[in-house]
Amino acid sequence: MAFDSPTSRTRVNRLPKRGDYSQKTIYAILDAGFLCHAGFVVDGQPYVIPTGYGRAGDTLYLHGSAASRMLRTLAGGVDVCVTVTLLDGIVLARSAFHHSMNYRSVVMLGKASAVEADAEKAAALRVISEQIVRGRWDDVRKPTAQELKATAVLKLPIEEASAKIRTGPPLDDEEDYALNVWAGVLPLAIRAGEPVADPRLAPGAKVPKYLMK
Repeated sequence: MAFDSPTSRTRVNRLPKRGDYSQKTIYAILDAGFLCHAGFVVDGQPYVIPTGYGRAGDTLYLHGSAASRMLRTLAGGVDVCVTVTLLDGIVLARSAFHHSMNYRSVVMLGKASAVEADAEKAAALRVISEQIVRGRWDDVRKPTAQELKATAVLKLPIEEASAKIRTGPPLDDEEDYALNVWAGVLPLAIRAGEPVADPRLAPGAKVPKYLMK
């Protein structure tokens, strides 16, 4: 697809003013997250599976066990819908009807394919690792040939996608603004806590700087 030109499948119909089809916006949302949900249908049965991801250029990478039914199914060319949602706040209105949420979301449609070559697979795994914890890949032991064989990696071209975003305060009915009811936004965010050491941590191993607040 050409960004800024939604398809009939990705055009936001409900509250279209919240839709955004720019590559800049879509990629910014993808880069701010690391957990997606992949939806697909097998023999008439729909499934939606949460999984980690990483983006490099115009490609989204997914990975998991080579025995994963989801990955084996998607590698076969089944249509997939991948969604990413970042929840920024709960919008508390004066009426129950107008409560909402502030969020940034992306919906991607397409077909994924398997990454076969070990070098490309390792590069994709680095992308996913760095998306989740930047700097971690350079610290850890790299996958062995056997581990690469036991891992499936899929690539999904980001060609048909749209973003939907809500920001700002509640939008109440005009007559409700006079009600003596608190209204506003309760901000939400994913924040890292203090690292908890593995009980079998090697003596002298220090918490890496990229995990420090």
